[in-house]
Amino acid sequence: MTDVRRGIEVSGVVQGVGFRPFAYRLATERRLSGTIANTPAGVAIEVQGPPGDVEDFIGRLSLEAPPLAHVTGVAVRDLAWGPDGGFRILASRAGEPARTLVSPDVAVCDACLGELFEPGDRRYRYPFINCTDCGPRFTIVRDIPYDRARTSMAAFTMCPACRAEYDDPASRRFHAQPNACWDCGPQAALWDAAGRRLEEGDPIAAAAGHLAAGRVVAVKGLGGFHLAADAARADAVDRLRERKARVAKPFAVMAASLEAAARLARLDDAAAAALRRPERPIVLVPKGGDGVVADAVAPGVGEVGLFLPYTPLHHLLFAAGPFDALVMTSGNRAEEPIAIDNREAVERLAGLADLFLVHDRDVVRRCDDSVVRPVGGRVRPLRRARGYVPLPVALAEEVPPVLAVGGELNNTVCLTRGRQAFLSQHVGDLENLEAHGFFEEAIDHLGRILEVEPRAIAHDLHPDYHSTRWALAREGLPRVAVQHHHAHVASCMAENGLSGRVIGFALDGTGYGTDGHVWGGEVLVAGYDGFTRAAHLDEVPLPGGAAAIREPWRMAVAWLWRHYGRRFLDWRLPGLEKVGRRALETALALTERGLLSPRTSSCGRLFDAVSALLGVCSRATYEGQAAVELEAIAADGDTPRDAYRFELEREQDAWVIGTRGLFDGLVEDVHAGVAPGLASRRFHDGLADVLADVAASIRDATGLDRVCLSGGTFQNVRLTGRLRARLERRDFRVFTHGVVPPGDGGLSLGQALVAAHSLGGGSRGGASL
Repeated sequence: MTDVRRGIEVSGVVQGVGFRPFAYRLATERRLSGTIANTPAGVAIEVQGPPGDVEDFIGRLSLEAPPLAHVTGVAVRDLAWGPDGGFRILASRAGEPARTLVSPDVAVCDACLGELFEPGDRRYRYPFINCTDCGPRFTIVRDIPYDRARTSMAAFTMCPACRAEYDDPASRRFHAQPNACWDCGPQAALWDAAGRRLEEGDPIAAAAGHLAAGRVVAVKGLGGFHLAADAARADAVDRLRERKARVAKPFAVMAASLEAAARLARLDDAAAAALRRPERPIVLVPKGGDGVVADAVAPGVGEVGLFLPYTPLHHLLFAAGPFDALVMTSGNRAEEPIAIDNREAVERLAGLADLFLVHDRDVVRRCDDSVVRPVGGRVRPLRRARGYVPLPVALAEEVPPVLAVGGELNNTVCLTRGRQAFLSQHVGDLENLEAHGFFEEAIDHLGRILEVEPRAIAHDLHPDYHSTRWALAREGLPRVAVQHHHAHVASCMAENGLSGRVIGFALDGTGYGTDGHVWGGEVLVAGYDGFTRAAHLDEVPLPGGAAAIREPWRMAVAWLWRHYGRRFLDWRLPGLEKVGRRALETALALTERGLLSPRTSSCGRLFDAVSALLGVCSRATYEGQAAVELEAIAADGDTPRDAYRFELEREQDAWVIGTRGLFDGLVEDVHAGVAPGLASRRFHDGLADVLADVAASIRDATGLDRVCLSGGTFQNVRLTGRLRARLERRDFRVFTHGVVPPGDGGLSLGQALVAAHSLGGGSRGGASL
């Protein structure tokens, strides 16, 4: 049979991940001839041979690609037959706009781990061992194209042995840009609290000894510093909490192995698989097992955030220490960005860390650990950062290039290019001044590695957000204001490839409404081109404004006043009694007079009110604490007969979800001494019931049967599961998040899609209410 020749263009994450040697081996195993080269768009291949072998080669390019490769496109064309000269790897091509993608950082692979602990290997116990299948990528990249000279590894010249591996297509380290060894690569060191180097023969083993003795050690990782402490030592964990002024927010725990993790929590198959993934996210799992972790690691909640070691240094630390688990929390103060530079860490973490385990490979891009939560067999991201960024979100259609700058809390930014949307790593809370520089760094870096010039900037409707002010200060580009909850629904639509219109539940704590009020309990009929506010929670005052977010008892006052006037002050409500009569009177006065009390329909604040009334959480020290602890105490089981009742009333052009029945039931149960766990269950079930009723009423009016669930409230597993089950029993098609967070970390994706459609990109259409 006559040989054929094909030209193949492969796009995606296909450079620096072992794709060329992989293709070289595929071709040589089949005795095919041709060439392969990196291009700005990805990888270009010419392959020649028998038709069956060539087709088999093409099919395997995607199916058997290396672990770090993410193939997003394979374009094939016929070529004229050429002479047979074997298969060769050519020098990289240049000349066209860059389209290849930078790989995320991923955990050290099994092959490298084997070498790490093999006494005869030349990289035995080398803390920076890596290959094309693992190691740092995104966090060391300064610019594109991705090669060593444009990374922080440029400071380290490869020794002859490493260079030989780097140049060998048959090697696992062929063109592995971070390739290094003891003779030519980065080195670790242990510093004291003042930043003075301690002369230790093995700084990692010395650090492990200090951790075992109860000290706090700042450990430099891939995307920045962690603050580490022995998770089993209550004194060490308490010391870290006190120093970091972190009263109750749970710490993440790194377990030495999957077996060690199983001793600390109840792991189902989905959780175990998530822990083992090369991204190595923090996985929220139910507490349990016979392992020992200090109570102060995760107080007041039923879950613990576990993750596994992902750098060789982490593995060496556990190998040298007697501990099975370490608290590994972000190396920062409060909500500041994590420290990434050695000297910066010594200054910013002064008084927090007793010692510093550092190294001399620069972290170019700070990147927090990602956080996920298994829900119903699917892993839902809560924070998308290390291991996932900068991989794109695939879009259903091509859109114009737009920069979206996100919200104020849990900020991310997003840049669209063709049929892809690229979200930045987690930036954090822009209420913190130190985060402003990081915000601008993230925008600049995305633009440079993607080589995209946006045609518009999308931002939140809130005029006082830092991201909004930044966008409005940029001259020369159209600015598109996107309502907060519309962006949430659009985000869920985008990651699920939806077009047209949907019923969108957008439930969260705060979002600026088109009427100037604080929204947060919203049901929209929405598409990318607009929305109608079809239903919402009844509005109440927010007593003291932002103070009500920090003091959930204020929301209990607002709701009780809404339904009972001042009478509740004379009732026995233990959850409020500890606040004190004077504080209650002050908040009530603000509520009655409308002073410093904007109106809100926030679902998050309703959770706060219920949590405070039940005595679960009256003062919050971290975002969402009252809701998290309320979910944690909810008793198992279903309560179809005694769930609290909400009302659904038609007012003007929208349904309003009333809460008189809810609070009648809550107050009655509090007076009767009903267990808070049972009351929490009744609240969750009642809310799921009424939301399902809302969806049914909207379907009756519009014919829509697709429902999107978005917003921070849907981080709540109990509510999400119960609402989804109720909707599916009524034959709705339900869409949730599995690629970007349901909270504000996914907001920028929705903003980008709404703005792109306002410029004329994508499809429109759908039902109206």
